[in-house]
Amino acid sequence: MLRPEWIGMLLLCLVVAGVFAWLGQWQLGRAIDTDPPPPGATENVRPLADVAAPGEYLPEPLVGQRVEAAGTWVPGDFLVVESRFNNGVEGYWVTGQLRLDDTDEPTSVAVALGWAATANKAAQAVERLESEASGRPSSVEVIGRLISDEGPLPPPRGADPQTMTRMSPAALLGRWHDVEELAVYRPYLASAAPFGGLSAIASPAPDEQSTVNWLNIFYAAEWAVFAGFAFYLWYRLARDAWERELEEFEDAAGPEPAAS
Repeated sequence: MLRPEWIGMLLLCLVVAGVFAWLGQWQLGRAIDTDPPPPGATENVRPLADVAAPGEYLPEPLVGQRVEAAGTWVPGDFLVVESRFNNGVEGYWVTGQLRLDDTDEPTSVAVALGWAATANKAAQAVERLESEASGRPSSVEVIGRLISDEGPLPPPRGADPQTMTRMSPAALLGRWHDVEELAVYRPYLASAAPFGGLSAIASPAPDEQSTVNWLNIFYAAEWAVFAGFAFYLWYRLARDAWERELEEFEDAAGPEPAAS
């Protein structure tokens, strides 16, 4: 084990183990949030532009943050999303495209305007909202929770191909009008106050997040195991080589002469 090649491999293992140890320390540093948001921070209403930017994902601490936004509804873009539960009752959401005011470029955010128990009530709300938006459009202010995109999902087998069961701004964007050079927020806004005669969407405050990320701690432990395995691998390779050379030496020496 004291030969140059094995000493060189030991130094290489030290370097590899050092890298693994650094990665483990980095994971531990990320495992504990030393500056968590204060309790109830999501309940403070903040301007939408201060919380997220168009095209960006919503960071975990800000999911469910109450925000405010002002803009006008785009006619023709009031769409229904099925399979939405309100206090345990399945129903429908009516959604709309809110074209934001005071932006440098055309910018929109998807808004869930309210809940309906039946498809007929949802259709009536769409008609009412379309009538209001098609007249003399006026700016409205929306206050609600900012929630991450749920991701698009194909409609159930045999259903209308236009059926939507997930609240996904990406899927809504494919059916919106006037979207050329449009900047769109990835998360959507669940309005606290209903529009169009709909019922309010039940959207309780998110649970307080733990300051400890156990997944990162698990990763840190994995890196420590990898560092130990690097030394074990060097030890096994060196020991196997030593035992093999010892056997070859014994075979070369031959059997001892029998006693007379």
